[in-house]
Amino acid sequence: GFSFGDYLRSGAIANYSPIMKKVVAHALNGGYVMGICNGFQILCESSLLPGALLHNTNHKFICKNVYLKSMTNDTLITNQYSDMPIKIPIAHGEGRFYADDNTLESLINHGQILFKYCDANGKICEKANPNGSVLNIAGICNKNRNVFGMMPHPERASDIELQNTDGKILFESILSSITA
Repeated sequence: GFSFGDYLRSGAIANYSPIMKKVVAHALNGGYVMGICNGFQILCESSLLPGALLHNTNHKFICKNVYLKSMTNDTLITNQYSDMPIKIPIAHGEGRFYADDNTLESLINHGQILFKYCDANGKICEKANPNGSVLNIAGICNKNRNVFGMMPHPERASDIELQNTDGKILFESILSSITA
């Protein structure tokens, strides 16, 4: 949920919650950490992931299905993805990923960009970017590939009764890695 009402900056106050010391220690010891939407914001605020999540360029809350393209299948959460675009819902007012040029270069060079917004055909373009994220970035990981963050909600697209199971691939990726 939205931590502490998000009165200041999404995730900023939650970063000071006592539990975050344990989360950071767990991640720094190689443990896996996944942050979705507000969780992604918290991971950036706690410096477990680089960059920041800013207000959407239209300054409005956006709740709709979008398309994503996996940029790597070399992580715990993306190892089952193909080149096909997936449809995943978003629901955020502060989901625009931003990082400076040096950070973006590092993300690219280390293969840390997990997902980018794309159109239904898999084309990564400005029109498919719902919130103005730099380079259409929808999700990233840290250099050690054990901390993951993304704005879209795969858990909201993981059941046939929701008429969308595209998010289920993320959870199947995790299961395939821990049961292998």
